[in-house]
Amino acid sequence: MGTAQPFFQWSYVSSQWSQIGADLVQHISLSLLALGIGLVISIPLALVAWRYRLLRPPVFGLASALYIIPSLALFAILGPITGYVASYPTAEIALVGYTLLILIWNTVAGLNAVPADAREAATAMGYSPASALVRVDLPLALPYVFAGLRVATATVIGLVTVTALIGLGGLGQQITYGFNIGYYTPIIVGLVLSVLLAAVCDLLLVGVQRLVIPWSRSARRGQVA
Repeated sequence: MGTAQPFFQWSYVSSQWSQIGADLVQHISLSLLALGIGLVISIPLALVAWRYRLLRPPVFGLASALYIIPSLALFAILGPITGYVASYPTAEIALVGYTLLILIWNTVAGLNAVPADAREAATAMGYSPASALVRVDLPLALPYVFAGLRVATATVIGLVTVTALIGLGGLGQQITYGFNIGYYTPIIVGLVLSVLLAAVCDLLLVGVQRLVIPWSRSARRGQVA
């Protein structure tokens, strides 16, 4: 009669640390690239959707469609386009697609929330529409943009694990490996490090937000007082 396997074994972590570290680096790189590309695409689309109301339905419709497509189906759809299902382009296009709805929605919400008197003041000061957008609207919408970025970051970090099904996945490879051989330790390692990575990234974004938009901190203090 064999002995029961321990739920967690530190010996696995120490012996496989180089592989765990490589998986963590891949997880971070996949996440950061997807978020960066997502921001570059979503901000202009959000500005277009906000400025031209007739374009909102197609912009939000496309972003929503990408968001609700199951990841496995999206990998299969992208495979013929990228030339190979198990590839970085396939993974990144899918991950970027899942960020767009969150980022576009929050950016448009932030622009809609800009007070009318702020826009009137910009007009009175002689700002052109483009200058007012850059110097008034976008800065005042930043809290909403950061809120969307925080949600998108947590979403992407979680979804990166799914790309293990096409040979990537970062920490998802630890989880898949554990499931395949019935070994709990790599599953726990992948899960815990993914959660810690999401928490660290969220804290970093909160810190960056406080540096970039310090007036929001002052406003909150004024409300409390």
